[in-house]
Amino acid sequence: MTDDIIINKSEIIKRCVKRIKEEYDDNAENLKNYTKQDSIILNIQRMCEAAIDLATHIIRIKKIGVPQTSKECFIMLEKEGIIEKKLSKKLQGMVGFRNIAVHNYQELDMEILKGIIENNLEDSFDLVRKILKLN
Repeated sequence: MTDDIIINKSEIIKRCVKRIKEEYDDNAENLKNYTKQDSIILNIQRMCEAAIDLATHIIRIKKIGVPQTSKECFIMLEKEGIIEKKLSKKLQGMVGFRNIAVHNYQELDMEILKGIIENNLEDSFDLVRKILKLN
């Protein structure tokens, strides 16, 4: 089932995580630098979009249904047994963060951003691994 879309989206996720790690450099002080902060947030947004695209691609291929929201993509993969509930919840949280960042619903909390960088970047890789196992 590995096709060009899966490969492309997987590479985007990989590149975004690499850029986030480069800019953050294991130093929370780098979040005070607005240029680094913007680069990190932009790459989290891109990573999130690629994960959503990957999920919708699998949903389409497997004819699971039509998600009404970005978060629902991960719920549908969970219900199909493609990803576990814990990963689904984490990816839904990533979508929530992306919504805040993109739509400026509220000022971004740097502690949440720090937590995402330090604890949740691997979640997108987990999604990729699960999808690649569908072969």
